[in-house]
Amino acid sequence: MAAHVPPVADERESLIAYLDQQRDAFATVAFGLTEEQIRLAPTAGTLSIGGLVKHVTTCERGWTERMAAAPEAPAPPDQTMEEQTAAWGDDFRVTDDDTLESLLAGLAAQGDVTREVLRTADLGAAVPVPRDAPWFPHDVEAWSVRWVAMHLVEELARHAGHADIVRESVDGATTYALLAAREGWPETPWLTPWRPAATA
Repeated sequence: MAAHVPPVADERESLIAYLDQQRDAFATVAFGLTEEQIRLAPTAGTLSIGGLVKHVTTCERGWTERMAAAPEAPAPPDQTMEEQTAAWGDDFRVTDDDTLESLLAGLAAQGDVTREVLRTADLGAAVPVPRDAPWFPHDVEAWSVRWVAMHLVEELARHAGHADIVRESVDGATTYALLAAREGWPETPWLTPWRPAATA
């Protein structure tokens, strides 16, 4: 995907296009990383590129299930509240079974689901506000599907920004240089496509 969202015709197309762009940012920020590097947490926190990709996939899945179920609530989770609490944060952890390819494939597959839901959903349909976490408002009964879609843009963009910082801390690479390398842009006086560091 290019550096900017292409022209859009309407609200539905805008929501899909901006979600696609933010999702694609994770493929760009992970471009050229090794399996070891996607597990690195080089900042003061614990965030890694692989963990961020895994988390946004989980996050997008949950919100898309809410949009798809509107105006009803989605099916309750299989886990008890105690089990959910104990597992909190697991989706930021990269396991031995995870690979960069599998994590990006999971995000892309979720994007297919989200795109299909947004193509057909009633954007004005009510999405019941969850009551199972302290950050959800208690004075709002429901959001609209369009609100949830915009919230998803916000969530993906926020974590894509986190991923930018983590990637720059790993090897100094920045987004436009990575995008230039990934898409084969020519070198210019103001932008040199990213290249892997020379090895001895």
